[in-house]
Amino acid sequence: MMKQNQSIMTLLPLFLILVISTEVEGAKKSYGVYNNDNNSLKLFVFGDSYVDTGNFQNSGAYKIPSGITFPGYPAGRFGNGRVLTDYLASYLKIETPTAYALKNSSNLQNGINFAYGGTGVLKTLVDGPNLTVQIDSFEQLIKQNVYSKSDVQTSIVLVNAGANDYTKFVLKDKNLFDCIDLLDLVSRDHNKMMLQIVEDLNKEIGKSVFKTLDLYSSFLTAIQTIQKNRKENSTIMNPLEPCCALESVGYNCGKVDDKGEKKYTLCEKPELSFFWDNAHPSQNGWYSVFKQLEPSLSQITGKNF
Repeated sequence: MMKQNQSIMTLLPLFLILVISTEVEGAKKSYGVYNNDNNSLKLFVFGDSYVDTGNFQNSGAYKIPSGITFPGYPAGRFGNGRVLTDYLASYLKIETPTAYALKNSSNLQNGINFAYGGTGVLKTLVDGPNLTVQIDSFEQLIKQNVYSKSDVQTSIVLVNAGANDYTKFVLKDKNLFDCIDLLDLVSRDHNKMMLQIVEDLNKEIGKSVFKTLDLYSSFLTAIQTIQKNRKENSTIMNPLEPCCALESVGYNCGKVDDKGEKKYTLCEKPELSFFWDNAHPSQNGWYSVFKQLEPSLSQITGKNF
């Protein structure tokens, strides 16, 4: 079973691509290139469980042991702690934007997060708001004057979606472990096409508004670095071994049976793991991946925070 788990985890992160859209000149002012005031900078987030910070309320993200490392209890993140959104917000020196589902009780000055775990660009296996619906929700907030045109022009938009669309399409009537090579090929082709689409969009509007961050390579490099370090230090956890190991294939860490008995086992030190379950990085995993993304972020923002 562990061998199968490892196969899934080397695969699933690889067909994701992270896209940052920003009105460059306005954003540079907020970044501090011209001043050090980041009060006007807002982060708007769209996508799936890799960036969701609390919107999928009826999910394992709100069940024990999720959030065991941060904030210490289940808080809506698919992992034991911080996710990609949290690290990007910290890099920008703002607080993590509130989840859309919690917007009535939270401060919206740092932006808002519409991402919903399990969703994609189109309809997926999860009945939740896809990318189009998330964007519609954002437009409604603008119409309601929750956010102004100036807010949008001095903001960063983080989009991370597509994995769940491909999973539904490729795995239809097939076994996951029979499709690993196909999924890897799909991920590579998708990323190549995405880069071309972004380039064409920027040419069409005459500005370099859309930027890409390569999650594919960042995951590979982070995992390979840890594997290399393990050769010299055997106490380092295998990066391809999930901290929350399920008794069956799936991603629902925290699953219990009708008697309340756990259907998973937890590693001794979640804070040192790379993967939380079969698909989602742990807090440490996301930190390792984000460190690989930082050089590209520095080029995009024009400043190394």
